[in-house]
Amino acid sequence: MPKTLVRRSACERDIRQGCAPRQRRIALVELIITAALALSTAVAVTAVSIGFARAESLGTAGGGDLLPVSIALCMGLLFAAIGAAAAMAAAVPRRK
Repeated sequence: MPKTLVRRSACERDIRQGCAPRQRRIALVELIITAALALSTAVAVTAVSIGFARAESLGTAGGGDLLPVSIALCMGLLFAAIGAAAAMAAAVPRRK
């Protein structure tokens, strides 16, 4: 005996069910976590920039051999490029 499927539109389902309170709580928690992550990232960037300013690492390295500094800069750019490529690949939806 074949089963008959009853199709309901999304609007009809939303009107009938409404938004679940659990979904609202999850969305609120996600919003708070995102704000905390943004704040902690800003604090970390500030701390690192203050550390660079106090250390004067490029100024002291200027008197000697610049090879280690150039290697570190190249590695940093490489890691940044890899991270950017991974972020772009994650943003593109996969086709089946």
